[in-house]
Amino acid sequence: MHVRQDGPADAPAVVLLHGFASSLRWFGKVAAGLATDHRVIRVDLLGHGRTGGDAADAEAQALAVADVLSQLEVTDAYLVGHSFGADVALAVARLRPGARGVVIIGQAPDYSYARFPPGAFLPTTAALIGFLHRLSPRRLSMHPGMYRVVLADRRARLASHPLDAQVRDLGLPTLAILGGRDRMYPCAPTAARYRAAGARVAIVEDAGHSVHVERPERVAELIREALC
Repeated sequence: MHVRQDGPADAPAVVLLHGFASSLRWFGKVAAGLATDHRVIRVDLLGHGRTGGDAADAEAQALAVADVLSQLEVTDAYLVGHSFGADVALAVARLRPGARGVVIIGQAPDYSYARFPPGAFLPTTAALIGFLHRLSPRRLSMHPGMYRVVLADRRARLASHPLDAQVRDLGLPTLAILGGRDRMYPCAPTAARYRAAGARVAIVEDAGHSVHVERPERVAELIREALC
């Protein structure tokens, strides 16, 4: 896996996990805001960025991330995940008893009130994208199978075990950072569900789904406060 580390090696560890169709670069400014006094670890998830490889669901991604942390001799860490990365962060926390807390960015507990483009969940969508990927002279930075993992398989997975239930079952300190202008997941019901599960919620009113890209300084500040 492609791994990037910033900050003092002996400082408290923070793991930043990107979402669907992105890479560790999306957390660049947040990492810079945390690295003065934290060991910041970022990875390109399987099927993404410079890691490449096949598509993988949250559980398989978590196993790979846990292996990275073992190789880096990280025994405890805070886990931060944006969008699909939130699923991975929670799965890593279940695998590693040293997890100290979780931060969820821009992700609703499930797809029950999500607002995706028409046709996003059609089986033909992933097939068409895969076909175009093979024809493209310049390879995309994400395995096309991730469309099926996130747009189809994940829908059923979250319906049976939504993230707010996972937060409740995990019992770790959890912060949900949400964008007040998120067009994919309306903020109000997402905030209510996470609060009911025992999580703390912070709403960045002038940001959308990718809060960490739109308002990285504020997200770094909120994460830093959660680590205290």
